[in-house]
Amino acid sequence: MSQRLVGSGGIAGMTQLHQAAPLVERQHAIIELLRVRAPRRVAGADLATATGVSLRTVERDITRLREAGVPITIRRGPRGGYGIDARPVLPPLSLTPGEASALIASLVAVGPYTSAVAQSALGKILRALAGR
Repeated sequence: MSQRLVGSGGIAGMTQLHQAAPLVERQHAIIELLRVRAPRRVAGADLATATGVSLRTVERDITRLREAGVPITIRRGPRGGYGIDARPVLPPLSLTPGEASALIASLVAVGPYTSAVAQSALGKILRALAGR
């Protein structure tokens, strides 16, 4: 029996690929909303309204993003909300061709034309792979 490389294969708790795209798009939107508003914090209710989901869904998304290592900070209370480190440029990094391929596949799955940022990232990775 061969191992499935895509989809959930009926594994409990796993997301089907067609269900993952809205999640990835929403999480990208949350990161972008936080980045644009930085260094100000954004209330969870504002993120929920902007992404068209419940506050609880935003909280779950923030938890997933933080568990993945995204530097989102949380401040509780009346002046609280979510924040993110929004440096204008990241330090240089090196990717293996396999890592670049994984990023390309992710961007294509979400649709690189859903945002200018995704389109720009895809272009940079493709140019690097092409040696230009």
